[in-house]
Amino acid sequence: MSDSTYNRGLHAYAVTVAVATGCLLFIGGLVTSTGSALAVPDWPLSFGQVFPRMTGGVLFEHGHRLAASTVGVLTVILAVWLVRAERRRWVRRLGIGALLAVVTQGALGGLTVLLKLPVAVSVAHAGVAEIFFCLTVTIALVTSRGWLEAVDGAADDGAPSLATLAATTVGVAYLQILVGALMRHSGAGLAIPDFPLSFGRLVPPITSPLVLYAYAHRVGALAVSLCALWTAGRILRRHAGVPGLTRPALILVALLAFQVFLGAAIIWTRKAVMPTTTHVVSGALILATSLVIALRARHRLAAPAADPAAAALTSTAA
Repeated sequence: MSDSTYNRGLHAYAVTVAVATGCLLFIGGLVTSTGSALAVPDWPLSFGQVFPRMTGGVLFEHGHRLAASTVGVLTVILAVWLVRAERRRWVRRLGIGALLAVVTQGALGGLTVLLKLPVAVSVAHAGVAEIFFCLTVTIALVTSRGWLEAVDGAADDGAPSLATLAATTVGVAYLQILVGALMRHSGAGLAIPDFPLSFGRLVPPITSPLVLYAYAHRVGALAVSLCALWTAGRILRRHAGVPGLTRPALILVALLAFQVFLGAAIIWTRKAVMPTTTHVVSGALILATSLVIALRARHRLAAPAADPAAAALTSTAA
């Protein structure tokens, strides 16, 4: 049992912040997908105004700024609420971490405009956005009734453990998102114009950095798929009866299939706005779902029971 009590209002608010962050990822994706990133050339104001005329790309870029500001305010409230009401020190630190992440994200967003979209800063902006999203999802998870009232389930006796396997999926998915951001912000989205093959081959000739980025993203997609399917398969085979694991495992598989379809649709539609933007959000949801599985596995699965023979041998030796 946890040393904290369930706070329905706090949990509902944390879920709201996580959902708002997911919506912000979609709005931010629209900015890049529509080519509106420099529609407003100054920062933090927009054409020297708080509310410029919302036409053309300004609608997407300034709309993104307004949404980001709203999420920032929501995060300040969440951090203060956690510090005041949450008994668990590590959860309070998550709230502070989320606040620092959203401030960092805002600063990086400003730099992308002031420095005219340097690739490194744009990729960092995307990477911090995913970290911030994962922090809000984690806070929503650990303030839930299910987390606070969970008891140990079956022993996690696989090799590697489910928690380790899911954490590996999280790491691979995050690296894939960074590669995807590099491809997206360097203009390599259509560097390989066909799918599922690459220039009609399994391994294309690497004729430019853009082709390398695009092909690395496809290889990364395969790595994420293998890790996610291994994780989901382990749950469905060994831990189907553990509350809170089966559903995210099925969601993970569904998101994976949807993400592959969206990746193909981007190529087939020549980077149409909706599949391209939805692909960004779907990748974030795969990352967050893998994280939920990793956290729940570590929290709900008991450590494997000690081998009686090994225990007896140790006792005799002592």
